[in-house]
Amino acid sequence: MGPKKKGDAEPKPPAIIGRVGTSLKMGIVGLPNVGKSTFFNVLTKSEAEASNFPFCTINPNESRVPVPDQRLQFLFDFWKPASKVPAFLNVVDIAGLVRGASEGTGLGNAFLSHIRECDGVFHVIRVFDDEEITHVDGEVNPVRDIETILDELRLKDIQYVEGRLDGLTRQVKGGDKAKKQEFEVLKKVSEVLNDGKHIRMLEWNDVEIEELNKHLLITAKPLIYLVNMSEKDYIRKKNKWLMKIKEYLDEHDKYAKVILFSGCLEYKLFEMADEEKKTFLEETKVESALEKIIVNGYKALNLIYFFTAGEDEVKAWPVQARTKAPQAAGKIHTDFEAGFIMAEVMHFDDFKEAGSESAAKASGKYRQQGKNYIVEDGDIIFFKFNAGAGLSGKKK
Repeated sequence: MGPKKKGDAEPKPPAIIGRVGTSLKMGIVGLPNVGKSTFFNVLTKSEAEASNFPFCTINPNESRVPVPDQRLQFLFDFWKPASKVPAFLNVVDIAGLVRGASEGTGLGNAFLSHIRECDGVFHVIRVFDDEEITHVDGEVNPVRDIETILDELRLKDIQYVEGRLDGLTRQVKGGDKAKKQEFEVLKKVSEVLNDGKHIRMLEWNDVEIEELNKHLLITAKPLIYLVNMSEKDYIRKKNKWLMKIKEYLDEHDKYAKVILFSGCLEYKLFEMADEEKKTFLEETKVESALEKIIVNGYKALNLIYFFTAGEDEVKAWPVQARTKAPQAAGKIHTDFEAGFIMAEVMHFDDFKEAGSESAAKASGKYRQQGKNYIVEDGDIIFFKFNAGAGLSGKKK
């Protein structure tokens, strides 16, 4: 919410808890009329309904948006390939939640189930005043709104955990040792939730994370707060609520990532021609927040990507962080993982500095890596694999 003071310690983030895979989704969550659908529209260049009444979004709208990356553009320009494929962030626009959603108010149970199916959350918070856009609680108060959403997500998880614990208690008392670990973890989860905290707000050990991953709890999902401002306030980076939001999150959600944006400004930019947009941004000395939001959403899902590059195709391949080379090869084709021999790796920065593949090799920045190599974000990889019948293959 503001610049860190010199000497401020960077808070250690909690462990990422979620599903394994690369087709992960960020859900857009918030109260009605805070700007969720407008944000979804400009982010994905789509036309989800955005109206001035609660629950205008009933069924979730889903789309995807390319992840902006100057590294990828450099590779496009260098190779001039026939096919250009970026990484994509999958985004879901979910209807507004209201107080009592966990008990079914405002179709709350259905909407909360939509959040459960996502892997991370963009929580849109309204700080702009607009007499023509009603607030479901009668007046703008973003701290109250944050508490409302966090409480409803927490209460829904409590319902699930308590129901699960009822069955586990009987099984553990009956001597089922296989269920004891799950019981102990969920008992701790219940204490955390009933203490008013979200699962993602704490650190968990590997054993606990393994159990938590089986349940996909809503409060375990990574969350990014998006503060929706008026155009004027966003350009000035001033609003009476910003410090109050910061103080609240510093106390209650210290690991929170907060990004300021203006839905009305982004929509104005969305409708402008390219040259008009460029002139406007230069004159106002403002930047769109969309790229920052997309990149941080992608990181929140614990995703990175490596590149394959050549004249035929330059492509970004999503993998989860700490993926090993054979499994990364398997994203291209299962045969690549089964017949993995080695990965020839250049990091993007080394390739760019060297100027070519041959120059990277000459400078010792082109490395052969085995099956235990952990892929890094921005690696350019050439896979060698056994194609069967004594042949070998190579995939750039």
